[in-house]
Amino acid sequence: MSTAFSFRLAATDGSARLGEITTPRGTIRTPAFMPVATLGAIKGVGWNDVKASGADIVLGNTYHLMLRPTAERVAALGGLHKFIGWPYPILTDSGGFQVMSLSQLRKLDEKAVTFRSHIDGALVELSPERSIEIQTLLGADIAMQLDECIRLPAAPGDVERAMRLSLRWAERSKRAFGDPVGRALFGIVQGGDVKPLRVESARSLAAIGFHGYAIGGLAVGEPQDVMLAMIEETMPHLPADGPHYLMGVGTPDDIIEAVARGIDMFDCVLPTRNGRHGTAFTRFGAINLKNARHTDDPRPLDAESRCPAASTYSRAYLSHLVRSNELLGQILLSTINLYYYQDLMHGIRAAIAERRFDAFRQQVKEGWARGDLPPR
Repeated sequence: MSTAFSFRLAATDGSARLGEITTPRGTIRTPAFMPVATLGAIKGVGWNDVKASGADIVLGNTYHLMLRPTAERVAALGGLHKFIGWPYPILTDSGGFQVMSLSQLRKLDEKAVTFRSHIDGALVELSPERSIEIQTLLGADIAMQLDECIRLPAAPGDVERAMRLSLRWAERSKRAFGDPVGRALFGIVQGGDVKPLRVESARSLAAIGFHGYAIGGLAVGEPQDVMLAMIEETMPHLPADGPHYLMGVGTPDDIIEAVARGIDMFDCVLPTRNGRHGTAFTRFGAINLKNARHTDDPRPLDAESRCPAASTYSRAYLSHLVRSNELLGQILLSTINLYYYQDLMHGIRAAIAERRFDAFRQQVKEGWARGDLPPR
């Protein structure tokens, strides 16, 4: 395995891109979906199942890990990969989004963001330099710059201020990161729903120069058409020779539409969050197992699924587990959902390679529209 970080674009179909990210810890096939290991664990799913689902990379959360167990403790125990038992690539976010969304007491200035820990109320300062230091201590294969993410809708003046601060923090993040062998740093495009700001942010980050480029500040309350419009506005201004990462997205439909617009990487908590709440993602669309119509249904969720839980257990049994608040139901549905997301990514990659992505996208959506009811 190479000791360098690199990205290779293998094929395109329209704007959809097929590629590979090479890291010392393994190859990431793109388009890729990264399961979210917020606290160093995928909620309800063991690492063997995460790998068996088809995941090449997972995401760890800088904010949560810096507070507990702390980055210094993880480093002393051999780094995040060894600590959690995942020897494959890990991307860590910068912590900025959680500071903005979870901390009710925070102060933001040019130097850093200062906030109260949601665990014990301790005062914590997170600067671009400290964020990079934490991600380095964790041993992330891909690190993210610290940025300011604001929720939409927001006043244009607030959007512009956050975008420009994020650019200044991008420069500081890059200086702090240096040039370590085998590790990568991604810049983050901000600009809310203001097209000229998105363009300026993308161009400025390209001029600074990063290993890859993320689009942040979307899927934070805006409609899908706004999100897709911002992607379309941004993509022409990002370097084509680096990965393009849409942060925090999303639903299967969001993913397939973003791939059509040139996105290579995704992360989202939906597979496990929805699984814990009784919803399964399938090729028939999302299925709510709390619905009474499943209580006497002997069919599996999907007899053709690679996931044993989806192809063997009856809907009646899964519904019983969910309606009884049985922990096993949450585990099984979370696992089913991870498999579905990875199977969707596999289908996307195969379709791009064979230049039939538009037909694949239509086929997938037709399957969702038909639903899961048996024929009469």
